[in-house]
Formats: sequence, C-alpha cells, structure tokens
Amino acid sequence: MSEAPQTDNLKIAIGAIVIGCFALSLGDALIKQQSASFVLWQIFVVRSTILIPFLVYFVRRYSHAYSIMPRQPGWTLLRSMVLVIMWVFYFAALPHIEFAVAAAAFYTLPIFITLFAALFLDEKISPPGWLAVAIGFAGTLLILQPQADDFNAWTLLPLVSAILYAIAMILTRSKCRAEKPVMLSLWMNICFIATGALALLLLSLWNPATDKIALNPFLFEAWTPMSLNEWRTMGILAIAILVGSVGAAVAYQKGPASLVSIFDFSYVGFAVAWGYLLFAEVPANLVMLGILMIIAAGIMVSRQHSS
Repeated sequence: MSEAPQTDNLKIAIGAIVIGCFALSLGDALIKQQSASFVLWQIFVVRSTILIPFLVYFVRRYSHAYSIMPRQPGWTLLRSMVLVIMWVFYFAALPHIEFAVAAAAFYTLPIFITLFAALFLDEKISPPGWLAVAIGFAGTLLILQPQADDFNAWTLLPLVSAILYAIAMILTRSKCRAEKPVMLSLWMNICFIATGALALLLLSLWNPATDKIALNPFLFEAWTPMSLNEWRTMGILAIAILVGSVGAAVAYQKGPASLVSIFDFSYVGFAVAWGYLLFAEVPANLVMLGILMIIAAGIMVSRQHSS
C-alpha cells in the first residue's frame, strides 16, 4: 500500500524552521560560551552520546527499519565526515570572532550551493542568480575587510565551513536522496563521536606543550571533568541539535523551499541577539550591512534554486 502524498502546511513549515533555527543558534552560542571550559572534542563525544539513543529509536520507529545501516553506506559516511569537518572549522572560529559574524559568514552557503550545483549538477544560474552571488560576495568582503589592519583570519573558517556544507548538500542531493533524514543524522553523530574520540586519543599521546594549549585551549586542552550543571548544558546542546535538525526536516517537507529558505535566515538574526545577550557583541555598521547583504543574496539564490 503506497503512502499518501504529504500536503503543504505553511504555518507548520514556518514555525518548524524558526524553532529549529532558534534551537541551533542557541546551541552554537552555548558552544561558544563553553569554549573556555571544554575542549571541542569532548563536546562532540558527550553531545552525540546523549543524542544517539534517541536517533536509533527514531530510525526504528519512524523509518520502519531494524538496521541502522544506510542504503548507501559509503556516500553516507563521506557526507557525514564532510559535515563533521565543517563543524570543526565553524566551532574552532567561535572563540575568536563575534558570533553574528561567524553566522553571517557561514550563511553564504546558499551562494556556494548554487555555484556547485552549476558546476557539478549542470544546473543553470539565471542573471538574477549571478547578481545574488555578486551581492553575497560584496557582503562577505564588508564582513572580512581583508585590507583592514585588524583583519581576523579566523573569520575565514566559517566561509570554509559554508563551502564544506555546500559540498555535503550536493552529496545529499546526488548520492543520498534515498536515505531517511534521521538515518543521515544518526550517522553524522556517530562520526562526531569517532572524530572526537580519535582527537582526544591523539592529544593524550601527543601531550601538547603548555604554551600550545594556552594559545588555543578549545582545540588542545585535555578532557575536563564535568559538574552536574555542565552535564545539563551538554543535554541542552543535544536537545538543540535534535530540535534543529528535525525542525529543518519538517519545514522543508511541509512548505515550499522558496518560502522556508527565507525564514531559515532567522538563524542569523538569532545569532545577532545571542551575541548581544550572552557576549555583549554589537556588530559594526559595515559588518551589519554585510550581514544584511548576505541574507538578501541568500534569499535570492534560494528562491531561484527552488523555482
């Protein structure tokens, strides 16, 4: 018996993507906040260890599958590792730059998705699409200000993350379209644990010098014992990524991508708010203009991509 086709529900779609962006932005802001207390690899291991039992349940309950093996294990593993490396770059930048700047630089990803789709999937870019790419590039230059004396090279890492995410989405579209979203999320979190555990093992064998740790404790510090409150924070991080990933999946199933993608950019707005509330960050005028240009460009290419 075939499944009934899903019908659009715009209220659910918009609500789901906004709630999802709220959860993801809060989780990322908390990771920035915790970067002074924990090494990144510990966050990877603990957060995903909390989350994986729920994902296994969802895979078996809603995908009607008793195996956690994907249909395309090789491509699923490659996609997962690209995403893990993407988050390593993004999170590594957070202790060194404003949260809103990192979010805006990362949300150049629709531009890269459009470019890569044209290069690798033979999708055509219309003149408005090229205009959007130009606007997004100009906005990125305003944020980076590469000629400024105080140029922060850490700002480049979210851009690298956006490129890697675009590659992962091309893999999703071309090689992993038959996989259930919860299956993809499960294997991404398995890769988070594997990557975090390997990094912690290498750090214990390497035993980096004190000056190296002091230079970047978020990447080189050892495992830190956690209090009850810190376990609660890890639980919030697990809930945040679960709500965010499920929210995005529901939103793009229940509403047209051209509409949902507009509200997807609420992540950047939440990032500006969290930056102000948690870190007292107020973006400079040119940076704010660059953020708005990237949002506008992202919406333009997203609408073109789904039309």
